[in-house]
Amino acid sequence: MRTSATFRAAVRRFATYSSLSTHGAGPSKGDKVVVAMSGGVDSSVAAALLVEKDYDLSAVFMRNWDKRDESGTDIGCQWEKDWEDVRRVCEVLDIPVRMIDLSQQYWTRVFEPSLDEWQRGLTPNPDVPCNREVKFGALMDQALSGPGQWLATGHYSRTANIEVRPGALRRALLKAKDPIKDQSYFLSSVSQKQLSKAAFPLGDLLKSQVREIAKAKGLPTASRPESMGLCFVGQKEGRIDRFLSDYIPPDPGPILDLEGRILGEHKGLWTYTIGQNARIGGQPIKLFVAAKDSSRNAIIVVPGSDHPALFSSSARTSSWHWIADEPPPVLQSEGGSLEATVKICYGERLEQCTATREGDGLYISFKNPIRGVAPGQYAVIYDGDVCLGSGKMSWTDAVDKF
Repeated sequence: MRTSATFRAAVRRFATYSSLSTHGAGPSKGDKVVVAMSGGVDSSVAAALLVEKDYDLSAVFMRNWDKRDESGTDIGCQWEKDWEDVRRVCEVLDIPVRMIDLSQQYWTRVFEPSLDEWQRGLTPNPDVPCNREVKFGALMDQALSGPGQWLATGHYSRTANIEVRPGALRRALLKAKDPIKDQSYFLSSVSQKQLSKAAFPLGDLLKSQVREIAKAKGLPTASRPESMGLCFVGQKEGRIDRFLSDYIPPDPGPILDLEGRILGEHKGLWTYTIGQNARIGGQPIKLFVAAKDSSRNAIIVVPGSDHPALFSSSARTSSWHWIADEPPPVLQSEGGSLEATVKICYGERLEQCTATREGDGLYISFKNPIRGVAPGQYAVIYDGDVCLGSGKMSWTDAVDKF
């Protein structure tokens, strides 16, 4: 796919491996391309841009959640409304579309494992494994049937070919042009095989440009509001803790201050997130969650949103996924280190760090302490514009403060 001068300049700043090229990193004339559509403006515009290319193009809608599957009500992700919007867009663009039901795969591969982590007091991000296991896993397997076929999505990201060593090429994942909408964080655990068949038409566009294209092409989704948060948390529940109460039984325990005094009671470790306002009434100052102690089934809180106990200077992952299937040369040996940037939550800014090889994982030292780092979150490492991979954080140095 065509590459902007800005993107080419960004590619040249990447120095971990020997070379990087966008040649051959996208579909060629006549290739079969299946665009995954959600009913939102981003995937709609991705489809519209692909229509202008000389591809064998079709669309697919992935149903991965339906509240009625377990409640019998119409309240939930409203997949039928999304499906209707997808069909309306495809009618305007004159491309065939079909629906694939992957709700069972989502439940077993993404939701159930996440429930287990929430129940243990961790902070999972289901959107990361959803891309690996469902969108670029089960969906890609069903939508594509052979070589020369691609799955395109409305993600804000880019790809390129990388030479990890002489003669050995891999597909690299790069940040999008739009730094606010960049979604490489969510794609950081996809496999090399999956990424080699993925296309991201929006990678060189700003969100504002996407809206303009949608309006110019008269797409029915041009004014559709932005989709925020986890798809399976419906309007009725609002907060994630209220939603999870339908799936995880109450497990009450104490809310403690740093001296061990009981200030209240929680309904389960999963009802709080590290760094959030604990919402305990009758206190002279707001209290914030600094830690979860699973051995005591306790939530530990501290006064003020800038308390030192809320900040971490380092984190550790027990394993690490390298998008290139292998670490860069400087991290191939135990104790090797790399100056890089890290993102510990989507929407947060990139932070300077030093990543050090530690067994199958990484020890990550932050240049500046980061607030609200929680075990279970994904740490995603970047070298310039290139996303090197990700790993779940199993420990942060904030834990040692208690």
